[in-house]
Amino acid sequence: MGSETGQTAHGEVLSVTSTALERFLLPPVEEGQPEGLHIAASTDAEAVARWLEEYRASPRTQNAYRREAQRLLLWLAEQGRGLDALRREDLDTFEAFLGDPRPAERWIGPVRPRHDARWRPFRGPLSPASRRQSLVILQGMFAWLVEAGWVRHNPFRLMRDKRRRLDNRQGGIERYLERPLWDWLWGWLNRPAEEGASHRDRYELARRRLVFGFAYLLAPRISEMSATRMNDFRRREGRWWWHVVGKGAKAGRVPVPPDMMALLGEWRRTLGLAEHPSPDDASPLLRALDGRRGLGDNRLYRLIRDTFGEAAEALEHEAGEGAQAEVHRLRQATPHWLRHTALTHQAQAGVELRYLAATARHSRLDTTAHYLHSEDEEWHRQQARHGLAVEDRSPNDIDDRDDGRESLY
Repeated sequence: MGSETGQTAHGEVLSVTSTALERFLLPPVEEGQPEGLHIAASTDAEAVARWLEEYRASPRTQNAYRREAQRLLLWLAEQGRGLDALRREDLDTFEAFLGDPRPAERWIGPVRPRHDARWRPFRGPLSPASRRQSLVILQGMFAWLVEAGWVRHNPFRLMRDKRRRLDNRQGGIERYLERPLWDWLWGWLNRPAEEGASHRDRYELARRRLVFGFAYLLAPRISEMSATRMNDFRRREGRWWWHVVGKGAKAGRVPVPPDMMALLGEWRRTLGLAEHPSPDDASPLLRALDGRRGLGDNRLYRLIRDTFGEAAEALEHEAGEGAQAEVHRLRQATPHWLRHTALTHQAQAGVELRYLAATARHSRLDTTAHYLHSEDEEWHRQQARHGLAVEDRSPNDIDDRDDGRESLY
């Protein structure tokens, strides 16, 4: 395969230079490869590249799947083994490895280009949810490779607790900001610039407001935000719509509320543009500090994570120990939490399920239904009727309570 691992005509599966992680070079294809091969491949990396080609219409999905395949291939390669050598007993060991990749200096490192000798497969140990997601992806990869005739069996099918380990569905969405915390965050984002603030500081404040407001009001995925152009906002019969090409290259449109148009107008004035975009303005919506170049996915991701981190520090300074849970929540938050927050709050505001699904651009209503928390709230309210006796407590106390929502402090 040469000194560049996984560099094939079918797309980069592994790109680790020989000077960085030479021990991760993949072994040659094992003897006894099953007959009836249905794909053009001569190495594990090429076989995986063929699988990844199936996701070429969804670049973000393809990149996520490539990352998980890389980790497995590199882990096996360090042991001098290939995909067909993976056995059931290896899966528990591999899952433990995902949660604690060692030695850390060889596996963990900051974000680097894949051709950089300092590139590493992990940013840090994977959480239980991320480990489960990895196994789900690899289970699907092995199912495809079995059908392709590249491997003889799928070891994931032998897991006795397969349903529990590989069920990646959730009973409800948990990774979102509750309304009081969001209200605090939005207020913090709208704080006025300090006296004497530079043009760059004011620009960054305006950009942050647009990013978080856009994410909250229209529930985009991060790739959809970075790809948005000015003329994706279009007016028809006096109403504004956001036109978007989303997951799976599906085109959609979402109603743009007045608050979003106000944010868009503010942002365009910051850029020295007219309040509303023209139909022929195909320039990027989100821009770098030069006010011209668009923001890529990675830069936008870091901008949002950095903002969450700064907000957590501000809240900790402001509220101290009284907001430890909220501070921790902000530090946990990722950009996708904003989409969850947007859809959850819309559901709580009473947006009908069919319209919520259209905004989310979900193909199945049961996916959108995860954002509905009304049953949980009613269950909790009724369960509160059952308690321990308290002296002088009126039987009507429960019914006279509010809906249980508390302020941030």
